Amino acid sequence: MACSCNCIKLHNIIKPTVISKVDEVFKAIETSGNPLNFCMCDHCRMDVTCYALNRTPPCYIVSNRGAARVMWEGVDKQQELADIVALIHDGLKRVSHNMRPNFAHSCKEGAAEIDLKAPRFNIPTVMGRIFNGNNFAPISDGDVELLLNGELVEMIDANWQNPFHIISNLEGNFSFWPAPVTASKADDRKIFEFMVRISSSEFEGLSHLFKIPVVSEILAEGSFSLERTFRLPNLYMFPPGGEEKSAYIND
Repeated sequence: MACSCNCIKLHNIIKPTVISKVDEVFKAIETSGNPLNFCMCDHCRMDVTCYALNRTPPCYIVSNRGAARVMWEGVDKQQELADIVALIHDGLKRVSHNMRPNFAHSCKEGAAEIDLKAPRFNIPTVMGRIFNGNNFAPISDGDVELLLNGELVEMIDANWQNPFHIISNLEGNFSFWPAPVTASKADDRKIFEFMVRISSSEFEGLSHLFKIPVVSEILAEGSFSLERTFRLPNLYMFPPGGEEKSAYIND
């Protein structure tokens, strides 16, 4: 019986190359004594890796034949590798001059210890979009809070902020990735009742309640995926004193 397409996995063979080169560059800088005083912390390393990956064309394969073809077609990879190293150095300069303000930037910032055998509720990412209710333009300035039982929800790590500040180039979009919640057992079912609270100097405040059913698991969800996303309906804000209208529309 033929194998389902769901069994086939795509592999971007450029990704491990970039990660390996980032490690080489960081190790070389540390060995040289880091004369330019670049930040060597794990968060900046990941930012540099993202910078290089986002500017390097991916190369996908699905089989060993594809891998062999890539090797045959790419015998001379020196220029490609040189371009990757150049991107890494450029990214290192940019990241070190614009370091994230929400980290201590110590050389090794340990992640919170997680008991891999403990069951947990892996809450999906929460995404939404806010518009001006009068002209349907995306909100360009505002703060969005994700609350549970009246308290700000802890995020998966410091790269995900709560409150989330919306700026003009985000086109009204916001997102949260809540930290896992400990469960008493696996396959336990629970409904989490969240609220997003939105404030803006130009509009009346807005609150929106919603529920997310979650089944507890043993494995921790460690990577972001759009398939594990809870999308809110479009939310609409109105200037002070405007007519009372619906805050959201189900798409």
